[in-house]
Amino acid sequence: MIANQIKCYFLLGLALMQFQAFSQKAAIPTCKNNFVVIAHRGNHVNAPENTLLAYQHAIDDGVDYVEIDLRTTKDSQLVIMHDSKIDRMTCSKGFVRDYLFDFLRQLKVTNKEHPEWGEHQIPTFKEVLKLCKNKINIYLDFKEASVAATYKQILEAGMEKNVVVYINAPNQFIEWRTIAPNMPLMVSLPQKVKTKAALIQVLQKYHVDLLDGNFDEYNEETVLGAKEEGIPIWADIQSANEAASWDKAISLGLKGLQSDHPKALIDYLKSKNIR
Repeated sequence: MIANQIKCYFLLGLALMQFQAFSQKAAIPTCKNNFVVIAHRGNHVNAPENTLLAYQHAIDDGVDYVEIDLRTTKDSQLVIMHDSKIDRMTCSKGFVRDYLFDFLRQLKVTNKEHPEWGEHQIPTFKEVLKLCKNKINIYLDFKEASVAATYKQILEAGMEKNVVVYINAPNQFIEWRTIAPNMPLMVSLPQKVKTKAALIQVLQKYHVDLLDGNFDEYNEETVLGAKEEGIPIWADIQSANEAASWDKAISLGLKGLQSDHPKALIDYLKSKNIR
């Protein structure tokens, strides 16, 4: 997740004025752990990112949420790929949206730095929903897709109580609130918000359900403001050396972290009696 992706959302207040009356918070999926751990693109320490194997590793390791990136093929199939292009994760090039599903399905997803991790198919959203059902919640990074088609598949899978949606653009917020008003929506912390009062003002105006953003963009005041409004903060900390920042993030009072090393983070939290 990149916090700057959503900053523009808060600059477009007029477009969202119609939703200021939506004050009822959506129910966040039940989690047995007090501190939420999210596997960024799946647990991809020994499997290519955003593959079914990476998601299975997250399930096996007891992670609370798997983060996935939703995109749409030329023939309107919902698939998982972080980048808008397939260049980095496959041997082909071009935008996901420009290819038919059957072509993309023939490609092999790999981690080019770790060929020993094997070759995998680009997953469909339906496959991910099926894999995760009754095992793990889904943190849906809503990149490029139809809200109606996405929500239809969520309902068909019986996963409507196990998904949170990360919003990347103002129109996404509007569509989700219109089509699926009970779906919990997450946005990043606005960059200019540095005080408790400023954050409370934003939360009371836009009625989001969760907050994301880089952990180091938060301070004691903003964390307190979110707590007073009953809005959990699940911050981004994913990086190669993120372990060096775990203590700082935890001491802020955050409620969860999105990690590139979820199993190691879980073990650390257990060692501190936090989980």
